[in-house]
Amino acid sequence: MSEWLTREEALARLNVRPQTLYAYVSRGRIGMRPDGADPRRSQYRADDIAALATRRARGRSPQAIAESAIAWGEPAITTAISTVLHGRLVYRGKDAAALSAKATLEETASLLWASDASVSFASLTPSTARQSGTPTAFARLSALAAEGRPSLGRRPAMLQQDGTSATSVLATALGAAPGSEPVHERLARGWSVDAAGADLIRKALVLLADHELNASTFAARVAASTGAPIAACLLAGLATLTGPRHGGAGAAAIALVEDAERLGPDEAISRWLAHDRPLPGFGHQLYPGGDPRAEAVFSGFKIDAGLLRLRDAALAATGMPPNIDFALAALTRGLRLPADAPFRLFALGRSVGWTAHAIEQVTSNRPIRPRARYDGPAGMKGTDGNI
Repeated sequence: MSEWLTREEALARLNVRPQTLYAYVSRGRIGMRPDGADPRRSQYRADDIAALATRRARGRSPQAIAESAIAWGEPAITTAISTVLHGRLVYRGKDAAALSAKATLEETASLLWASDASVSFASLTPSTARQSGTPTAFARLSALAAEGRPSLGRRPAMLQQDGTSATSVLATALGAAPGSEPVHERLARGWSVDAAGADLIRKALVLLADHELNASTFAARVAASTGAPIAACLLAGLATLTGPRHGGAGAAAIALVEDAERLGPDEAISRWLAHDRPLPGFGHQLYPGGDPRAEAVFSGFKIDAGLLRLRDAALAATGMPPNIDFALAALTRGLRLPADAPFRLFALGRSVGWTAHAIEQVTSNRPIRPRARYDGPAGMKGTDGNI
């Protein structure tokens, strides 16, 4: 749920006059609603005010705007694929959490790719447990990338076919059993999960399909801007996803859960925080009121008492609700999935978003080549004494 502020709180945070606050509201830059306790008064959306205050504090110089865009700053690339709006994840105008109630990853791909044709990630290639996992995913995607055609100058429908092939290869490499059914069912079969568990896997894959301009998606778009094959764009995204601050967060959340079982939730949380480490699985800068993706997963899944105690203790200690990484850790333990299932689910679901962004980047025909602000030693002098 979004946080709402009183008029006085809003004015104090923005350090503006009432007329300026009302101007922001009239321009749609700050959400407003009647106060439930007193309809004569109004409340103002806190995340809108925080974003506006940040923009004002940075100033409007091109350098300040460009530098701030790198980390949780101003939008840097125009996209029609997804966004986070008022604490909700939106896929091409559709609420992702609502979509996850019924949609498959294939249907989500059709939406994000703006495809007129249905999408299928079917694969009849045999696979065994010994041949699946992250190393296999890298090997098979690398082979496909090496054989792929450059993406420049090709129609979106052809690029979508490349994305379908790459995601199908990735699904098999990550443990999906061969077959023609939807990929969540094949993945559940490969992991020996029942129908109820398969539906939870389906929901997680849809919720992970895209998340605007995150690090791995940006990497995929940079690759696409060079004209690299679609499989190579997915490989760039997959490589970036391995970082502990991105796709590795699920493994850290599982480690925290295991610590909580061994030490108790309060002690485990204290030890993590004492080492100046952010608590994995809790909080998200884009969702100050709570991650709707985690809420969507938990709406159809009852977590065990130990995880509930950890969730409550983390909220009490930090004020941060669980995010999608905690939900994936809970899902992994509840369904007895492979230990690296959070990463596998993340990679497979996000491959759909990487493809969507790669296609959008290629068709925009715009290179991504930012400039660096040099902060090193002065350059060498020439023989005439000039630099």
